Amino acid sequence: MAVPAKVLSSSMNARTTGSGDETIVLAHGFGGDQSLWDKISPSLAKHYQVLSFDWCFSGAVEDKNLFDPAKYSTYDAYADDLIALLDERSLKSVIFLGHSMSGMIGCIASIKRPELFQRLMLLLASPRYLNLGDYAGGFEESQIDDMVSSIRSNYQEWVENFTPAIVDPKDPPSVDKFRQCLCSMKPEVAASLAESIFRSDHRHILANVTVPCTIIQVTNDMAVPASVAHYMKEKISGPSTVEMIEGTGHFPQLTAHEQLLDVLRRALGFDAPGREDAPAPTVSTGPVEHGCD
Repeated sequence: MAVPAKVLSSSMNARTTGSGDETIVLAHGFGGDQSLWDKISPSLAKHYQVLSFDWCFSGAVEDKNLFDPAKYSTYDAYADDLIALLDERSLKSVIFLGHSMSGMIGCIASIKRPELFQRLMLLLASPRYLNLGDYAGGFEESQIDDMVSSIRSNYQEWVENFTPAIVDPKDPPSVDKFRQCLCSMKPEVAASLAESIFRSDHRHILANVTVPCTIIQVTNDMAVPASVAHYMKEKISGPSTVEMIEGTGHFPQLTAHEQLLDVLRRALGFDAPGREDAPAPTVSTGPVEHGCD
């Protein structure tokens, strides 16, 4: 049964499913919404209460004025929203599964309020996307300039080129799923968000992360090189491990969900016959447009 919505919960489309004494929180990344977790949430809901939600930039959020580009120019505002959501639902010691940018948001929130987090599951998280000296973040400054320029000048064309590059192109339904999520966003929101994500540098906070971390990396991801996962393990102060998923793309929750569930089972110690679990049907969490006009 879903937990009754409250003020912040309602604006973020927050919902809780499943059962269990512990809560696992699923936080999506850039361009997505909570429906990107649909293939793994049914298995998790057999063992945990599963809290999913949409960040304010998501196209699934009804109130498009919630995203303030000045306020959300850094991850701190997102971390404060996450903390407020957990407080509103009286949650402590949660397992946090954060994809991409949400991984670093979870790290920041855990530094501010460590008692709220039992473990951080960092799925393709990165503290810095730009290359610098010996640090390989994956992108040169000129590539980020070109990306933001393309988003601003012709969003639909950028979406069509970006989705098969970031999602495994051998899985067309998953490519289309993420394409629809991107198309539901306002281009100006996508541009502002891309600027703040790809130019951010959070390497300095890793030494302050004391909550146990499981860093989950795909072997071939155009956005986050595998070396970043090992860099994070080295810099994080708390106990941490790296788990690798063989595959391509930045969205294993879509394209390699069984492998991701296997990693979660090993890391969290729950048993489930997940390979016969059927993924839940896609659930719309808000209005989704099917074009980028």
